[in-house]
Amino acid sequence: MTTTRVLTGDRPTGPLHLGHYFGSLQNRVRLQDGGAEVFVLVADYQVLTDRDTAERLDEHVLGLVLDYLAIGIDPGRTTVFAHSAVPALNQLLLPFLSLVSVPELNRNPTVKDEIAHSRQSSVSGLMFSYPAHQAADILFCKATLVPVGKDQLPHLEVTRLIARRFNERYGRTFPEPEAMLSRAPLLLGTDGTKMSKSRGNAIAIRATSDETARLIKGAKTDSVRTISYDPAGRPEVSSLVLLAALCLDADPVALAGEIGDGGAAALKKTVTEAVNERFAPIRARRAALAADPAFARAVLRDGCARAREIADATLEEVRTAMGMRY
Repeated sequence: MTTTRVLTGDRPTGPLHLGHYFGSLQNRVRLQDGGAEVFVLVADYQVLTDRDTAERLDEHVLGLVLDYLAIGIDPGRTTVFAHSAVPALNQLLLPFLSLVSVPELNRNPTVKDEIAHSRQSSVSGLMFSYPAHQAADILFCKATLVPVGKDQLPHLEVTRLIARRFNERYGRTFPEPEAMLSRAPLLLGTDGTKMSKSRGNAIAIRATSDETARLIKGAKTDSVRTISYDPAGRPEVSSLVLLAALCLDADPVALAGEIGDGGAAALKKTVTEAVNERFAPIRARRAALAADPAFARAVLRDGCARAREIADATLEEVRTAMGMRY
């Protein structure tokens, strides 16, 4: 039986938050514990797709690795690696770009949205080639399953297209990876919009209990005293209810009923206690790991070495298929 190989990852642009945990990170641990071979990419090159410089990059990269280890990623079973440390992965971008047309890249709706929200005044070549670069991320290790949100499906379709065209032109080399759509409901940030590292509205996994309490205290709610779970009609209140329910492994409708007429103050108290209780062990592990950063750096170094071995072998296979062995 073939082992499922999973590729997922994050851009090191800031601390991972509770939206990341319930939307993605928790599932990575489940996949790992279920026997899948998981590759977690620290996408440092992709930081530059929508900004001119990669600020505090070393700090953010180390922070991601600490978060991964704290939530249960096991470096003995999961490979954690960085773009910039795997030259052969990035070299795959060149033949992959030859397999897609400019119009195909230009009409990618995800790229259009990312360009619209870019921090740059003009579109860089790296942003434009983002889907092909993601194809290299996925195909270098021949991943068969890629956890994505719906907004990332166009990127995965480009990867499948590149794999298919390479196989047709040069012989069967790559699998066409399948999407694993996240079923996690969307958590809003404290301002009522999507929780995001860049919007300053997120509760970091590493936040202290006091920081958590302060952020939740300032979270947007509404003027209705009775608490109910109604994501369409009361999105901000419902997101807070959902966050507490996820932390408590409870039903959000039932939890809202328990809070009842307690109003926003009771809701925020419930959420604060639930978050701090759920994440106390994770935060304690992270603090212990942060006290010895050499271990996290060794995990990344070993992961990069393993990723290089795999990428080198894949690039050799590609060169052979393309007649580039001189």
